[in-house]
Amino acid sequence: SAMTNILFSCAGRRAYLLQYFRRQLDIRGGGKIIATDMQSIAPALASADIVEQVPGVFAPDYIERLLQICRRHSVAAIISLNDLELPILARHKQQFIEIGTLPIVSSQQVIDICADKVLTAQWLCDNGFKTPITCTSLSQASEMLNSGALHFPLVVKPRWGSGSIAVEIVHDAEELLYAYQLAKKKVMRSILAHQSAQAHDYIIIQQCIDGIEYGIDVINDLQGTNITASVKRKIAMRAGETDKAITVDNPTLRQLAQSIGQKLQHIGNLDIDIFAATDGEYYVLEMNPRFGGGFPFSYEAGVNLPGAIIEWLHGHDAADVNLSATPAVAHAKCDHLVRIHPDRLPPHRAQHHV
Repeated sequence: SAMTNILFSCAGRRAYLLQYFRRQLDIRGGGKIIATDMQSIAPALASADIVEQVPGVFAPDYIERLLQICRRHSVAAIISLNDLELPILARHKQQFIEIGTLPIVSSQQVIDICADKVLTAQWLCDNGFKTPITCTSLSQASEMLNSGALHFPLVVKPRWGSGSIAVEIVHDAEELLYAYQLAKKKVMRSILAHQSAQAHDYIIIQQCIDGIEYGIDVINDLQGTNITASVKRKIAMRAGETDKAITVDNPTLRQLAQSIGQKLQHIGNLDIDIFAATDGEYYVLEMNPRFGGGFPFSYEAGVNLPGAIIEWLHGHDAADVNLSATPAVAHAKCDHLVRIHPDRLPPHRAQHHV
């Protein structure tokens, strides 16, 4: 059958995902893995057949450069691994489709709902799902603390966030004030500044939920029809993503997640965080309409979404591709080193890490 070339944009550290697709392409007719990142030293680039250097996603010529790369390598599909790139790809989806490349990205509306945590909370409430109380100002949080509607600990985080940038858990009013002011400064110095600059209330304050945290991969097909969901209990987090997790067979959570997928109609994977609170309620926290850091725990337990995506791109029914996780399969991530060629290194300058 036909070769399928797939481009991973903002490939970053997700080498495993490129390797999963490589394995599935080899089984299903072959194809090349093309990877782009603005950093020539991004470790996932080592897992690609073809590496193309691109400017940052907010550069004026970014889309044009990506279109050139897709034409040059007859790219069948783009999979973005970066929250900040999703709205840009969604906005230009038609231009890629016209040259025969399908960006596997949800609609602009879905991306906006998921990116803006105020819209996320609103959408969840409107659709009958529980989510923690979300305040958009210090004064609102103070009023709710005084009335007893909120209680410490609280979470201070960017409204348009990514990873764990500027996220703090606070335990009293003094910490809340410090964390709020620091988060405002941190966001404006980070990659989140571009999106946050449009709003004055770009930091939110949420009720911290005590309970068991689950990460769920909600799988829709390329038309946005829900197929299934894979539930994992998080054992440990690291730098804002799941580090250790175990698959669980929890029909209540799976049905809750599938109901979100049916109503949202996202495309491909949706990575969601749900807390099973000590009061017996399920609270939905985050929705990320992409492959998240929790996906490998699903794949390694048998959820072959890369295989299904390749079949769908071929126009085949993927009914025979397994998308259900074997329960009680636990994994832990660990680092391994990827050799970088000296000519790929950027010019030497002082490094500042936030």
